[in-house]
Amino acid sequence: MEGAVTALLCRTSDRIATTAEGARVLAEALAERVGVQARMIGTPGEPADTSYDDDLRDARGCLLEAGGQIEDALAAGRFPVLTSSDCSVCITTLPAVARLRPEALVLWLDAHPDFNDPETTPSGFLGGMCLAAACGAWDAGFDDGHVDPARVVMCGIRDVDAGERVLVETNGVGLVERPSRLAELLAEREVFVHLDLDVLDPRVMPGLHWPVDGGFSDGGLRTLLAEVAEAADIIGVEVTDLPAPALARRVATIVEPLLP
Repeated sequence: MEGAVTALLCRTSDRIATTAEGARVLAEALAERVGVQARMIGTPGEPADTSYDDDLRDARGCLLEAGGQIEDALAAGRFPVLTSSDCSVCITTLPAVARLRPEALVLWLDAHPDFNDPETTPSGFLGGMCLAAACGAWDAGFDDGHVDPARVVMCGIRDVDAGERVLVETNGVGLVERPSRLAELLAEREVFVHLDLDVLDPRVMPGLHWPVDGGFSDGGLRTLLAEVAEAADIIGVEVTDLPAPALARRVATIVEPLLP
């Protein structure tokens, strides 16, 4: 399958100055492996500690572009690869996957569930609320459908807010605590992978805005992705939160097992 590699450079809810550049260089490294030219969308904005409602307003066009890139690639029978500064893109990308591949599962690899809503969020950070919005747990103002939370499988989660935990459980999101179970669980299923690089241990990925100890090593994550790719039908991937652009080639090596 032909790949379609896109870097979303425009600001969604960025709070680190280097993550847009990280998205750019990672897209170039992944495109090199896929054998295509990476497409660059938008221009970086200034990082800021803004609230979710401000970011939803100001980044609406950027978020719509993210979903459009995934939808266009899937509709054309291509394998979408999207890189972005933070996880907020999933507000539109995952509903696009659900529309075009309604039987697909979403593998959520992240140190955080990102399943807060406006009532539970302690930070007001859109990136910590985005999966809940994509699943319809709260209304982010995008009338493009939602992902069934029962089709989301989380792994690598180790930092969960109290109210967020309740939302994850009451919405029926899957949570796998033993990574060795993932391949068997996802076997022969279509799977779209969301990979936030803070699923890695911060000693592996320096400069993370929300670092959490106890994550994967780079070799451990690559092995896990290879096992999942061997067992499941991977239909696309989005990678977020590369704060150290110099590590792009190393990250591309980790992601490579997922690529077409």
